[in-house]
Amino acid sequence: MVALNATSIVRDLVRSPMTQVKLSRKYQIVIPEDVREALDLEPGQSMEVMAYGGLVVAVPARPLSECFGMFPGIDTTVERDDEDRL
Repeated sequence: MVALNATSIVRDLVRSPMTQVKLSRKYQIVIPEDVREALDLEPGQSMEVMAYGGLVVAVPARPLSECFGMFPGIDTTVERDDEDRL
């Protein structure tokens, strides 16, 4: 899990252009086109949504296959006990 730093998030947000959206009666919002394009979002794509420090955070759910190679150089030769296996 990535640790979120509210200060750095707010600092990045201040530097980014923002578009105001309105919450519908069904609690839906439309993600602006520039944001959809920047994040390569597709209709029907799943999102992970959470509340964090007074913010609503929506993170695109990505398939596990996209995680391959995320941590180059990580030592995967660590010996494990039989106890930590399912």
